[in-house]
Amino acid sequence: MAERELLDEAAQFGIRFGFTVPIHDGHGPVAALTFATDKRRPRFERFVDSHERVLQLMAMYFHAHVRRKLVIDLRIDGIRLSPREFECLEWAAQGKSAWETGCILGISRNTVSSYLHNAKRKLGVRTVVQAVTRLAAANKIKQN
Repeated sequence: MAERELLDEAAQFGIRFGFTVPIHDGHGPVAALTFATDKRRPRFERFVDSHERVLQLMAMYFHAHVRRKLVIDLRIDGIRLSPREFECLEWAAQGKSAWETGCILGISRNTVSSYLHNAKRKLGVRTVVQAVTRLAAANKIKQN
């Protein structure tokens, strides 16, 4: 029912055909980016079919940029992390490697590793898994 309402509302704005990229964090879907058109267009459909991975990467880049601009509290258990340290830790929490995170954020794998190293040092832990666990525990407390 909710899906039908969403599609009906989209149609009111001229969105009838498209490709939607769901964006997830550790707690499920949080956003979506849609590339759409008002009617069936074979050229659009061919483009989407041949560039699906690029569109997904664009959506992740866009979402990462928006999140970086909207994040307010970058503390874990009272310890302040830089925006990039926090962001790299969040991507690690989603199972992304340093290389994948670097691709998403447009920085090198080594730079991601450096941010994660700094976050681990600040949090007083030895591994990324331990840092992610601290992040998850802090997020759980914020939700309650």
